[in-house]
This record gives sequence, structure tokens and C-alpha cells, in this order.
Amino acid sequence: MEPDLHELLRSLRVWDTELPGFAPKDAPADPLALFTRWFAEAVAAGQAEPHTMTLATAGEDGLPDARTVMLHGADDDGWAFASHVTSRKGRQLAARPYAALHFYWPAQGRQIRLRGPVTAASPEESLADLHARSTGALAAALVGRQSEALPSRDELDRASDAAWERAGSAPDSPAPTWTLYRLRPQEAEFFQGDARRRHTRLVYRRTETGWDTGLLWP
Repeated sequence: MEPDLHELLRSLRVWDTELPGFAPKDAPADPLALFTRWFAEAVAAGQAEPHTMTLATAGEDGLPDARTVMLHGADDDGWAFASHVTSRKGRQLAARPYAALHFYWPAQGRQIRLRGPVTAASPEESLADLHARSTGALAAALVGRQSEALPSRDELDRASDAAWERAGSAPDSPAPTWTLYRLRPQEAEFFQGDARRRHTRLVYRRTETGWDTGLLWP
């Protein structure tokens, strides 16, 4: 018997745990500081894979696209992630270098949304970032051809086996299309869920001299 999707949806509950409080008046003046604090608290709360995030882009046709990627770091230059410049998201960012990032940490009922322009790092910096990561990350980058049509699973297996062997024997191997990107937010929203649906939404907006903050209705 096939499961009933709507019954399954009605049976689910969100935030079936005690949620932390959040007082916007005590928030730091810079969203990076609050992000760092919330990230550390998500790790301490046991949130699975808190460093994964949704990256939303748009192509030349203006149509939206989204996928999950990994955070490589965050500093005053922006929130960093990486991909092949020849991939679908790489091509979309080349056509429209503006994107949005979304973090969701259900262990604490928290979301973070960032929007802003995206820039690509130099090939040297991109390669250094890749080589600082795991052997598996290098192997995946060496396989390349991301988003291209795959004729068969066997072809992927052969390419992956060869890439793993090369990554293990030559850990300094280059991956020319692998690119580090940075999103420099013009707007950052911090959402704290509330069991009674009185959610707190604090938004930062970049100005010429720093950041303005304000609250949004939930």
C-alpha cells in the first residue's frame, strides 16, 4: 500500500524541543558576529551538518535554481563556497553574479538568510582552498564535468576511481575549473522560531557606514 503523503505531512511536528530565546536588542552590530555565535551554538546543540546551506542563483533566463552546498568560511569579505566554474551554478553566477544563502538549524528553530553579490577568488586562492580540504574533496574536484550529462554509472565509477588514485598519490594536483566564491551580503536575516509562532526576525541591511537593523513581522 502506497503511503498517503498528506497524512504523513499532517502527522509531523516541528521544533518538538525547547527552543532558545533571542533578544534582538542584545545582538551585535555586525551580522558576522551573530552568525559566528549562532553557528557555535548549533554545533553545541548537536545540529547535523550545520555547515551545509542552500545556495540560490538565477541564470540568464532569470529562472531561479537552488541546491545544497558547504560553507568554506566566513569573514569580512563574505561567506565562501566552491564549485566548478563550468557547473550549472558556476555558469549562472557568471551570468548573474548575485545569490542568496539559507541556513536552517531545526535543533534550535533557527534560520539565517543572506543575499548579495558574489565574486570569484583567484585561481591560486581557489586551489589553495581545495588543497586544504580532504582527499575526497580533491578527488571529486578532479572528476570534474559537474552538471554535464552522464552516459552511464560505469563511466562515473571509472572516472571516480582514477580521481581517487590521483588525489592520494598527488595531493597537489590542480583542478583548473574549481573556483572559490564569496557572497558579500547586502542583507542578512536571523530567524528565531517560537513554539507559539511568535517568531523573531532580525534583519541587517548594509549601509555606507556599517549596518542598519530592524525587525520583521513573522
